[in-house]
Amino acid sequence: MSAVLTVTPPAVETGPRGGARAVLALARFEARRLLLSVPVVIAFVAYVAWIVWRTRSSWDGYPALQDVDRATQSMPMLVGLAVLLSANLAALRSGRHGTEHHFAVLVMTPWRRTAAHALSVVPAALLTAVCVAGQFAWEAFKPGAVGHGSPAELLVGPLTVLLFGTFGVLLARVIRSAPAAPLVLVLLLFTLVLGTAPGGASGLSWLAPVVADVSPNTLPSDLLGRPAAWHALYLAGAALCAAFLAVLVAGARNLAVRAGVVLTLALAVTGGVMQAGGASPSPELTAARERASVRPDLTCVEHGRSTYCAFPEWEPRTGTWAGVVDRVQSLTGGSAHDRRLVVRQRIDARYGMEGDAAIPALTDAHRVTVGTSWGGNRVPEFSSAVAAVLVAGTEEAGSEICDGRMVTLMWLSLSWQDDPVNALRRVRVDDSVRGSAVVLSPTDPLSMTEGQTDVVRRLLENPPAGVGERVKAHWDELTSPGVTTARAAELLGVAGPEKADSCEE
Repeated sequence: MSAVLTVTPPAVETGPRGGARAVLALARFEARRLLLSVPVVIAFVAYVAWIVWRTRSSWDGYPALQDVDRATQSMPMLVGLAVLLSANLAALRSGRHGTEHHFAVLVMTPWRRTAAHALSVVPAALLTAVCVAGQFAWEAFKPGAVGHGSPAELLVGPLTVLLFGTFGVLLARVIRSAPAAPLVLVLLLFTLVLGTAPGGASGLSWLAPVVADVSPNTLPSDLLGRPAAWHALYLAGAALCAAFLAVLVAGARNLAVRAGVVLTLALAVTGGVMQAGGASPSPELTAARERASVRPDLTCVEHGRSTYCAFPEWEPRTGTWAGVVDRVQSLTGGSAHDRRLVVRQRIDARYGMEGDAAIPALTDAHRVTVGTSWGGNRVPEFSSAVAAVLVAGTEEAGSEICDGRMVTLMWLSLSWQDDPVNALRRVRVDDSVRGSAVVLSPTDPLSMTEGQTDVVRRLLENPPAGVGERVKAHWDELTSPGVTTARAAELLGVAGPEKADSCEE
């Protein structure tokens, strides 16, 4: 007999079933599948197309960056909804395909697979951050950009995508049914996308992912009063809490996961409570808004013969205002040609971003008001205010003109622009070039009768030769109170109005 001796191999420590490497490997795989899923691809294509379409002409090329950062927040919700749907379907894939029992023989436990699905939404959030940064940078590098953006506001878009994605994974672990995510998606579509929460209504409005503060006027960045940092903390805490809850529901009972749920929930609650308190303006902010409205601390610079006073963030734009003033003043005659003007930026910030109060006309001589917005219609509005002060002496007197001086005023305001007739249309409330109308201005509006409109349109459509010299030669009479529209037309070499002047018109 013989005996065969065999050597037993040494025992190998296999460790726990599935580790960090396995989780990360599965997360990379699922992230790639999620980014290439049809809903996510369509959402990102639509998002990028929207950025290109909107940013090319947004704010007429003169954006204020404290408005731009908020403009990056709404469209990422579309991406977030697509990520929610795709992440939910991915987490339910094994159940739909009947392969769940096969995973029991693998080294990765269900809660680790859930953690991988939660991590798989991070690349989508990072790609959203790239889109947000690209949109903001595009606006920031425009020559007419002013102001300062908020990093916390810029984080809202990516954090919204992260929140929706982790919520989709949590939903898959709580309700193991494929139709659940589409139903939730429809509900979110109506409550969030079609009805984005308005800012300032109440502290509860800040519980929504995006809080839109749409203001007709741009305010200095230090007067906005939005609790953006607390809102970003709230979104981050809610997204992480949803991820930890999904892992907990999937079977993880270790101390790290339980502590993660508690800590992230504390972050979300802290952010939610603090942002609700910060939704109402503090006494310090209220006082600062009052000062900016009544006694603003402006920076004044000289351009040519005139002075331009603006809030510090708008100081780079004073040269652009000076260009308009110089063009209008170069067309005038008499003492107005060399008159020294003071252009002051004025706002009414007392009601915050919801305010739309009219700014009263100045009674001081040779003072012109300019707002915080620029480009597009704002240019002929400002040039009309400059012309009104040069013709009538003050903004208040200019808003009361109802005689033939309006013809001279509007010719000064519009004749030098690239498309004078279109500028006339844009500066009038009814967007017309016929009939009587109200003319917009940074302060009190002006008014044109039907006869004045006829004469101004003829001057702009087919200006007679030497009209500029006629304005300077007859300046005193053209700017004399009581001059009729017919007389102004005669002095300028065009046909008179079909109807006589009538202030009541």
